[in-house]
Amino acid sequence: MAQALLKKLGIPHPILQAPMAGVSTPELAAAVSNAGGLGALGLGASSAQKAAEQIRQTRKLTCAPFNVNLFCHRPARANPEREAAWLTHLAPYFATLGSTPPKTLQEPYQSFIGNSEMLKVILEEKPAVLSFHFGLPDQPTITALKDAGITLLATATNLAEARLAEEAGIDALIAQGVEAGGHRGVFEPEIDQEIGTLALVRLLSCQYSLPIIAAGGIMDGAGIQATFSLGASAVQMGTAFILCPESAANDAYRTALQNKGGLNTAITTNISGRPARGITNCFYHDLDQNAPLRPEYPICYSAGKALAAAATDAGSEDFSVQWAGQGAPLARALPAAELITTLVAELEACR
Repeated sequence: MAQALLKKLGIPHPILQAPMAGVSTPELAAAVSNAGGLGALGLGASSAQKAAEQIRQTRKLTCAPFNVNLFCHRPARANPEREAAWLTHLAPYFATLGSTPPKTLQEPYQSFIGNSEMLKVILEEKPAVLSFHFGLPDQPTITALKDAGITLLATATNLAEARLAEEAGIDALIAQGVEAGGHRGVFEPEIDQEIGTLALVRLLSCQYSLPIIAAGGIMDGAGIQATFSLGASAVQMGTAFILCPESAANDAYRTALQNKGGLNTAITTNISGRPARGITNCFYHDLDQNAPLRPEYPICYSAGKALAAAATDAGSEDFSVQWAGQGAPLARALPAAELITTLVAELEACR
């Protein structure tokens, strides 16, 4: 099954770079793909026009396949009272930074669900691979994408999500364990079974026939081999690529990852309204105290981004958004191509 998946993806090595919206770049995606892995663009928070530009820019840098990732979250429902209560809760934290919260919150980007402009771009650009996070688009959309010859991947964090993906005709599952950095791919943010990567890979491999791509806490060849022994056909790695010079991570993010910050990660809904794992700071603990209900994702993210920007303007790292998985201390500052070569060599040594 592993060779069949690699053939379908058009890559020689079983290593996928996680999309990581905000961190991935055309340069990173191209470098990974040119080295024989599957590079990726995280376009879930992009407009249709921006998505087209990113895909075209990546194509100028590589002739190899790459993955485009989109968000399929439930479209946000505005709730002015709930949003006002959250902004009131955040006001003292803005004040310590010499700032004030925004007066209102807006939905910063659309879900791919019902987004006809994004669908048009994808069908015109025809990336080799398209992956979904937070859920699945409707069946007519999936059918149109498959008819266009696009290989489809979907994140699953539990058995129920995997079943929905298989029934929808998805080509392979990304088994995201709770160790993974960034946003949890749960279809329903209120329901997270928090299954670890190894357990999830084994559960899915025993119950479903689709190829499995393991994700979460995988940082080296030994980790890759461990998932293969449990039934995975490939791996998706995100935190491992953050320190690559081709990523968009800023200096503070890189420093935190390389210092003790990488040892301390946790999951919070305070930043975006959906559970996501990152390097801990005031977002993760302070904001929990006497907190009201958070606005829905991604409306809540508007507040999180505003607070992070206020902190940056004040020269503070207390509210930096630095997504990272539990394997962060194992991250290596290598060019993406060299990292792929190193991982392949480590994997071969484990076999």
